[in-house]
Amino acid sequence: MTKKQGNAALNFALIGCGRIAQTHLEAIASITECELKGVADIRKTAAKSVAEQFGCKTYDDYHQVLDGNQVDAVVICTPPDTHAEISTFFLENGVHVLCEKPLALSIEDATYMVDTAENKGCLLMMASKFRYVDDLIKAKGVVDSGILGDIVLFENVFCSKVDMRDRWNADKDVAGGGVLIDNGSHSVDIARYLLGPIAKVQAEEGKRIQKLGVEDTARLYFRTESETMGAVDLSWSLFKERESYIELFGTEGVLSIGWKCSKYRQSEKLDWVVFGNGYDKFACFRKQLENFVGCLKGRDLPMITATDSFESVKVIEAAYKSMNMNKWVEVDTDQQAVGSEKASEVGDQRSEVRDEGLAQSA
Repeated sequence: MTKKQGNAALNFALIGCGRIAQTHLEAIASITECELKGVADIRKTAAKSVAEQFGCKTYDDYHQVLDGNQVDAVVICTPPDTHAEISTFFLENGVHVLCEKPLALSIEDATYMVDTAENKGCLLMMASKFRYVDDLIKAKGVVDSGILGDIVLFENVFCSKVDMRDRWNADKDVAGGGVLIDNGSHSVDIARYLLGPIAKVQAEEGKRIQKLGVEDTARLYFRTESETMGAVDLSWSLFKERESYIELFGTEGVLSIGWKCSKYRQSEKLDWVVFGNGYDKFACFRKQLENFVGCLKGRDLPMITATDSFESVKVIEAAYKSMNMNKWVEVDTDQQAVGSEKASEVGDQRSEVRDEGLAQSA
């Protein structure tokens, strides 16, 4: 992987100027090591508006971004059906890619993306904001310390009312599905981060309230390779009033990751240990970009590797297969992209770095 050393700014371009792009743009603007050179969107008005706001060039075709421009990295915020095509174009031209979730709509596309990145020596990272939430990182340390015993049950709720009737998220051909692939991509990545590989899944669709062409409510069950059970509730049409979005139940205690703060309690103790400040969307987007930049500068390891990104696609694809077949489906643990083995090694190094940091702070 080519690295840009020292204080030299990395030249960025952003592809797709929709809702999620704004937070990425604000993160880029907040980091001195990043310089936004251009934005691209087939909607000329949207691209022009962003370009005027951030003082950069505008394009209506992402291919034009590289015409006479030195671009080190791109952030891709386009609809999911374009992720593979756009990502591989930039990767093949030696440009590093931070791509919004879901990484791809199929295992085949994800494999091609990961392999292209590996062959070209480029960094491909799926945007997974929850990996950069301080509370979640701390929770990972608590789980790995063993003070909660064996984790038996994982629960996750991402349910809020969002009108999707006029958005691309409700177009199956564009989005790949509904709330299961949209919010569920976060759920799967969080579960893998905290608990390890997922072995099998079962998904069920709920009643379609918004009358969309895709599911607007779903429930996902899973079992990890270490036999932890998981239950995930997802909805664009229901609001479940919860202070926490993740709960872990272990043989020696429980842990709750909340929107405003988090806490854990060991079984033999009466008091909860409160930690963290909850979820801060901009803060985790900024930390995500800082990690991406740090990797390109050669000083950091990726918090989310090619393996993590690829596995997320595999689990979601298995979940849809389960939903259609109405039964448990095993996740193919033998199927890996070429770059995944190397990414696993990076993941091991990342764990060593995190563990060393926890030991020093103890």
